[in-house]
Amino acid sequence: MKTLIKTIQRILLIITLAIVLSVGFLFVQEPLVMSRLGGMLLGKKTGVYKIVTSGDGLSIKNNLGEKTISQQALDEATAYARETKSHALLVFHQGELQLEEYFPGYDEKTLSDTNSMHKTVLALLIGIAIDQGLIDNVDESASNYLSEWAQDERQQITIKQLLQQSSGIRYPPFSFNPTGEWMKFMNGDDTQNIALNQPLEQTPNSEFAYNGINPQNLGLLLERATKKSYSDYLSENLWRYMKDDAFVTLDAEKHATTRMFCCLDATARDLLRIGLLILNQGRLGDSRIVSETWIREMITPSDLNPNYGYLTWLGTEYQENRIYNNKSSATGFHSEPFVDEDIVFLDGFGGQRAYIIPSKDLVIIRTGAIVWDWDDAKLPNIISKGVN
Repeated sequence: MKTLIKTIQRILLIITLAIVLSVGFLFVQEPLVMSRLGGMLLGKKTGVYKIVTSGDGLSIKNNLGEKTISQQALDEATAYARETKSHALLVFHQGELQLEEYFPGYDEKTLSDTNSMHKTVLALLIGIAIDQGLIDNVDESASNYLSEWAQDERQQITIKQLLQQSSGIRYPPFSFNPTGEWMKFMNGDDTQNIALNQPLEQTPNSEFAYNGINPQNLGLLLERATKKSYSDYLSENLWRYMKDDAFVTLDAEKHATTRMFCCLDATARDLLRIGLLILNQGRLGDSRIVSETWIREMITPSDLNPNYGYLTWLGTEYQENRIYNNKSSATGFHSEPFVDEDIVFLDGFGGQRAYIIPSKDLVIIRTGAIVWDWDDAKLPNIISKGVN
């Protein structure tokens, strides 16, 4: 028995030493990535915060009379939000806030990480830049602004293809390897260099492939076209119509590159304002922020994916498991078809969502804990069926 115990102890010691040596080796190879991964386990950001300045913000009208959505539907939606450890649930219908629920520990001033919802915000900024004449149109070559692409086959890529995730540019597949390209792109200190130097992998406009490389390069294109930092352009042209300051995340102080494929922290009410901007065809209150033409283009199904427009998801065709790209097994789950085929939604990892349903004059916001099996149909369908 003693011999067995000693053998087990030796095995455990060897395993422990192997883990320590492996972690030590990885830390030597990629100290920043490893330290940031450690910070993530403690709930810290993997980058540097940069403020996005707000303005007065559109006043949100609360419903003080009879609800335009059944109380049963609102109660069911609230129960689902609570079950999925949500931070906030907002339901806006026919010009009034029908439900504004914050769960323990959170309130209307809480800034939530929107993850990939940020991509749609970037698409809005591209439209604003086109309206301002700073970008000619979506059919021009991205290499007009990304000169690094002008002398190779990437000169074929158009701005529209970046918006529709059909550029054909290579994107690193997901990997837990701290020294791998994906992890460096997500958590390293030179995000833009990785994005900008990806080669062409597929013929442009031949395959839909949702990834972070396309929007990151699109964000750099925006900075070069406007001659402003991303955070400044966002503050001056969109966020000044919001009520609360937000934050974007930079890869490091050294390069100060904004992660434009993710990582915008904002309040639920300001996310509602973004939803209303899309619902109202580019207007917030009396302010025209982006052209109606641009909003129509944004939510028009692309040729390669009827459920995707310009960095924005659509509910055009039912897919039980919505595919992001062919390098990943991750999918968006839909337990049933959407009640409303004109639904438009901002999809942030783990159930961060803004659902916009123009035919119902309805916007729904959910922020909260990461839900790995988030059901995209459930919340909007519960509420849509309850519209009086």
